[in-house]
Amino acid sequence: MYAVIETGGKQFRVEEGKVLFVEKLDANVGDTVTIDKVLLVEKDGAFKVGTPVVDGAKALLKVVEHGKGEKIIVFKMKSKKNYRRKQGHRQPYTKVVVEAIQA
Repeated sequence: MYAVIETGGKQFRVEEGKVLFVEKLDANVGDTVTIDKVLLVEKDGAFKVGTPVVDGAKALLKVVEHGKGEKIIVFKMKSKKNYRRKQGHRQPYTKVVVEAIQA
């Protein structure tokens, strides 16, 4: 059984026990988060597709840790104008493990 959920503007295919890195969630480590935006559920070869979400379906995610991703460099430059801007960015994330899918 698996499902497709949406969180943080992105879609993820989830199964029970799978570890995901999602956009930062407002929850403490050890908390259980319920995701109601389930777009698709597959169970024993039968698919339920939502319009846009599947009614009554939800995924339970347990927060494992919070962190920051790898640093990326944003560099802007205009040639011959002596314009240079260098900026770094690290995207915050939340590491979660899928506990259950209810459909």
